[in-house]
Amino acid sequence: MTQLKLIGAGLPRTATLSQKIALEMLGLGPCYHMANMLNDLDLVQPWAGALKGNVNWDEIFEGCLATVDWPGAFFYRELIEVYPDAKVLLSVRDGDAWARSMRDTIWGALYGDTMLRDLSSARVRIDPGWRGYIELMTEMWQRTGLLTTMEAATEPGALAQVMERYNEEVIRTVPSDRLLVWSPADGWEPLCEFLGVSVPQAPFPRVNDTEMFTGWIVEGCIAALTEWQTQQARPAPG
Repeated sequence: MTQLKLIGAGLPRTATLSQKIALEMLGLGPCYHMANMLNDLDLVQPWAGALKGNVNWDEIFEGCLATVDWPGAFFYRELIEVYPDAKVLLSVRDGDAWARSMRDTIWGALYGDTMLRDLSSARVRIDPGWRGYIELMTEMWQRTGLLTTMEAATEPGALAQVMERYNEEVIRTVPSDRLLVWSPADGWEPLCEFLGVSVPQAPFPRVNDTEMFTGWIVEGCIAALTEWQTQQARPAPG
């Protein structure tokens, strides 16, 4: 049975999509990522079970060699026990840049006064799968104990402090010989040395996570709402 070789413990919005691509280029693929759930909402249910302690990690990560971003990173404490040979990657970035990215994406979609949240809320009303996804994400943020600070995201520096406290907790929790604290700006070399693999000839992949995230949300919500409207317009049978 395939087992995870790398556990990404970094918070969302730390260039995790670039990490996913990079790890797959290094042979640690498939790499599980939030994109898996956004592309297949049936995957929400097993993670909802994990929050209740009802989980088979090997089934969730079947075929995968790595995981980055939430939901996997949320469970990094459990995963380092289940996969004791796996290495742990803590991706970090400048706190203020992370805060701006959060406000434009995840915080905006869950708590903000934004069009992103309006679209998401409309989809929640008509799409049980999306409702389950939003409930899962909201529950995860609540369980971090950081929700109060998340709600005060307009306070200067508040969100940046969220990331800093979280990163310090990961560093205290994960054995140092298993952990790499790394920024995508560091590029291939420290990551490849940590994993014991050769540095690729190709440049380190860099994708616009914010653009991808908002695209997934907006396009998915519009498609679901359009389909709902089409169904409403169909004549009743008989």
